[in-house]
Amino acid sequence: MWQLTTRGYGQSTCVGIGGDPVNGTSHLDVLKMFNDDPETEAIIMIGEIGGDKEEEAAVWAKDHVKKPIAAFIAGATAPPGRRMGHAGAIVSGGKGTAQGKIEALKAAGIAVAQTPSVMAETLLKHWGKA
Repeated sequence: MWQLTTRGYGQSTCVGIGGDPVNGTSHLDVLKMFNDDPETEAIIMIGEIGGDKEEEAAVWAKDHVKKPIAAFIAGATAPPGRRMGHAGAIVSGGKGTAQGKIEALKAAGIAVAQTPSVMAETLLKHWGKA
């Protein structure tokens, strides 16, 4: 949010989902809300290794979202099979890898930032504002 604010862009809403296996709201739930909100012009989505919620959101976004989306996936440098902070960040059965998520996001036309420090820059370039 700070990155966008310092570039003169405001935010309508910021949603913290949490990454544990059982949560009340998913990336897809929030993406649908932002897609339906006429005042939301662009979307930033941050995810992490483990689970498949980012991929699920990407597949839906490809067919339904016309607003620019930029994303970042945390945990790309995590060692395979190692717990990273909490139960939701476990990569299991070959699913939930950072690379798999990044590929799914890119296939959906979502711009992917390599580091969190370039999130706003990535979104603004994708949006045609930079």
